[in-house]
Amino acid sequence: MKSTRMLASLFGIAGLAALGAVWTMRQRNNPAACPFGQRFFLDLPRPFMRRETLVALLEPAPRERVLEIGPGTGYYSLDIVPRLAPGGQLDLLDIQQPMLDEVRQRAASSGIANIQTTRGDAQALPFPDATFDAAFLVATLGEIPDKGLALREVRRVLKPDGRLVVGEGQPDPHMVASAALRALAIEAGFRFERHEGNRFGFLARFRVA
Repeated sequence: MKSTRMLASLFGIAGLAALGAVWTMRQRNNPAACPFGQRFFLDLPRPFMRRETLVALLEPAPRERVLEIGPGTGYYSLDIVPRLAPGGQLDLLDIQQPMLDEVRQRAASSGIANIQTTRGDAQALPFPDATFDAAFLVATLGEIPDKGLALREVRRVLKPDGRLVVGEGQPDPHMVASAALRALAIEAGFRFERHEGNRFGFLARFRVA
């Protein structure tokens, strides 16, 4: 009887693992942004993609104009934007207007004014060439169907010698591995500079080549 229960438990665990694998593969094959209704997960701690590390790699400075793609609820945004004052601005682009509204509300509650939001697609950025000094996207690139196109668009809107920081981490089923990211970025016209993290999560800095 005991052995029967053990076997049933093992089969149950194996079944859950199989379902998890199928779900992960389906998510990878059908990338999509985190729904606004699940935004709670976007505020959870990210030990391998820390805010302090992002700031150190991005090096935001006063009077700069910086682009964040896929800000979610502003986990990183509200740490970056004060560092652009005076005279600088953080532009947020997201495909979901409710996410942008959430960040604007949080910014207003913190007395932050130098922030602009735009609803749009990372594969067709609605900005002129050479607009931004720097750009960043964390846990976002894997959700974009054509990642190479998105990176080429980022390169287009960055100024010469502009900086790009990309973060990816688990358990995100859309995670782009470090080696794959580097290959995509180089193909899009960036050169690799620095990497902080490990296989569970990392932030990597590139510069317009």
